[in-house]
Amino acid sequence: MSDKNIHFRSIIVWIFSCLITPSMHAQTADPFRIHQRIPEKMQLLPFGSIRPEGWLKAQLQQDLNGFLGHLDSLAPDLILKDDIYGKDRLTRKVKSKELGALGEGGDWQVQFLWWNSETQGNWWDGYIRSAILTQDPYHLKRVKTHIDRILATQDADGYLGIYDKELRYKFDNENGELWSKATLLRGLLAWYEYSRDPAVLKAVERAVKNVMDNYPINRSHPFYSIKPNVGGLSHGLAFTDVLESLYRINGNKSLLEYALFCYKDFSNQTLNEDAQYSKLLQKDLPLKGHGVHTYEHLRSLAAACYASGSPELAKAMDNFLYKISQTTTATGGPVGDEWIGGGKADATNRGYEYCSLHELMHSYTELYLKSGQNSFADKAERLFLNAAQGARHPEKSCIAYLKTDNSYFMTGGLNGDTSVKTQTRYKYSPVHQDAAVCCVPNAGRITPYYIQNMWLKEKDALVATLFGPNELKTTINGKPVSIREETSFPNNQTIRFIVNGADANFTLKIRKPAWAKAVTVDQPAVQTDDFIIIRKKWKGQQVITIEFKSELETEKDLNGEYFFTYGPLVLAHPLAGISKQTKTFPLPGYADLAYQPENLVIYRYQPGQPVQSTTQPGQFTVTLVNSKTGQPEPVTLEPVGKTILRQVTFKDQEK
Repeated sequence: MSDKNIHFRSIIVWIFSCLITPSMHAQTADPFRIHQRIPEKMQLLPFGSIRPEGWLKAQLQQDLNGFLGHLDSLAPDLILKDDIYGKDRLTRKVKSKELGALGEGGDWQVQFLWWNSETQGNWWDGYIRSAILTQDPYHLKRVKTHIDRILATQDADGYLGIYDKELRYKFDNENGELWSKATLLRGLLAWYEYSRDPAVLKAVERAVKNVMDNYPINRSHPFYSIKPNVGGLSHGLAFTDVLESLYRINGNKSLLEYALFCYKDFSNQTLNEDAQYSKLLQKDLPLKGHGVHTYEHLRSLAAACYASGSPELAKAMDNFLYKISQTTTATGGPVGDEWIGGGKADATNRGYEYCSLHELMHSYTELYLKSGQNSFADKAERLFLNAAQGARHPEKSCIAYLKTDNSYFMTGGLNGDTSVKTQTRYKYSPVHQDAAVCCVPNAGRITPYYIQNMWLKEKDALVATLFGPNELKTTINGKPVSIREETSFPNNQTIRFIVNGADANFTLKIRKPAWAKAVTVDQPAVQTDDFIIIRKKWKGQQVITIEFKSELETEKDLNGEYFFTYGPLVLAHPLAGISKQTKTFPLPGYADLAYQPENLVIYRYQPGQPVQSTTQPGQFTVTLVNSKTGQPEPVTLEPVGKTILRQVTFKDQEK
C-alpha cells in the first residue's frame, strides 16, 4: 500500500503506540481520556505571510469590488441595522428580528435570532482576510475601524458576544453563544497575526477565558438542549477553531483540553448530529444531518483526537472520513441540500451548499496540517479548484447557494424542479437573502483560507502544499526568506520557485500531488512518494523549475458514471444557457440570475473513446453519444470552474 492510501487512523494509532506505555493499554477504554497529546506534523505561518498573485489575487480583488466588499450595502437590515454584538445584543424582550430567510412568523424566529451574528461574523472574517491579502488601503481602513468598534463592545469581565447579561450562558435549548463567538474571533485572530496588535490578542484571550469560566471544563454542559434539532448550538462546536488558533499563538495547553471537552460534551448530548462519537463508531450509519454542521465538525473531532491521543477517537475519525467519501461528488463537493439525508453523492440529483464547500475544505486543510498526509491536500485542492470555482459565476459577482455537478438548470429548484415553491437556492445571487445570507459570506472566506494553507512549516523546512501564484515572506532559523511561486496553475502545471534566502539553511519541500504522473526538476532533488525535497544553503536568488506531468484521465464516480480530469482539474461539457434577471438591487450592477438551457442534450460515454486537446488552451474534445439521436458526436470539455450550466458525468452507453 502506498503512503497516499494509508488511512488516518493508521497514522494516529502508530503515533499513539509510540507515545503511551504498556500499562495504559490495560486501563478501561475511555474515548475522551487524555493519553498524550499528539503534536501537529506541520505549522501554520502567521496570516498574511503568504500573499496571492495572478488569478488568486484577481479573484480576491473581484470579490472586494463585488459581493464581499458590498454585502453590508446589499443586505443592510442584517448588517448595518443590527448591531448584534453591541447595542442590539439579544435580550428576553426581543421576539423577532429581520433575518434574511424565508419562513413564517413565530417561535422559529426566536430560535434563530443568532443568525445575523453568523452573517456578520463570517462576512467580516472573509473581508478582513481579503483586505490583508490584497493590501487594499480602502478596505484595510474599514477593517481597522471595525476591529476598534468590536473591541469597544467587550464587557469588563471579558465577554464578547450577542447576549445581554440576563441570557448569556443560561440556555437549555437552541442558542448562538459559542457560534457567534467562533465567527467573530476567527477574524480577530487573523487581524492579530497580521497586525501584531497586543490589544486584539488580549481581547480574544479574555473572551475565551470568559467562556471557560462560565462553561467550566467537565463541570458544565454547553451543548445541552431539551430538543435534539439545533442550529447555532451545534454550529458552536466550531469554537474549537478559535481554541486551536489561539493555542498556536500563545501555547496555552488548557485550550486544547477545552477543545476535547467541547467535543465530549457535544457527543454526550441528545442531538441530531452526525459527528457525535457513538454514531461515528457505526461505520455503516450514513450521514443524515445538515451538511455544513457535519463537514465543519470533522475538524472539531480532529482537534479532540490530537488533544487526547485517543485511539478510539482515531477510529471514529477513520469512519467519519469513509462516510464523507460516500457523500462526495466528482468535483469534490460534499452533498447536503441542505440535509445530507442518508443518501450518497449523485451528480444530477444531489446538490452541495457553498457553506459546506468552505467548511469541508477548511477541515481537510486542518487534517493535512495535523497529519502531513498528502491525500488531505489533494482533496482540498480538488474541492477548491473545481466544486468551489464551479459554484461561482465565472463573470458576475454572485454565487450559487446550491449547485450540482451536472447542472442543467439554475432556476431555483434542483435541475428545473418546481415542486417546492420555496426552493430558491439553485440560482446565482450576490446575497441569497430569500434563503439565508450564509453562503455568500463563506464564498468570501474560502479563497483566503486556501491561500493561508499554500505554505506550511515543518521543523526547518518550508513546505509548498497547495499550488498557485503567490509570494511567501517569512523567517526560518532566524533568517529572512522569500519564495515567489510563478505559475498559471492549475491551467498549467509548471511552477517556478524563486527563492531569496540570505545565507539561510533550510529544506524546501514541495508536495507531489496524486494526479502527477511524473515530475521533472531542473536541479538535484530527492523525490519520495509524497515530496520533492531540496536541502541546501540558499544564497542570493535561486530559481527551481518543477513540471508536474499530467494526463487526460477517465474516472468513475460513486454511481459508476464516467468523468474526465486533467491534472487537478475536473472537466465538464458546458451547456449554452439563457439568462434571466429575477431580482435587482438598489446598488447598481448586482442582480439575481437564473439560467435555463437553450437546447438540453444529455450525453453518454462509450468506454475507450479517447479525449484529445484542442487548439484552444484548456479545452478538450471527446466523442460522446447524443441521448436524443443515439449518434456519436464530438463534444467539447473545459474546466468545471469556467461553466454555469454543464454536464460533468456521463453514463455508460453500453448499459
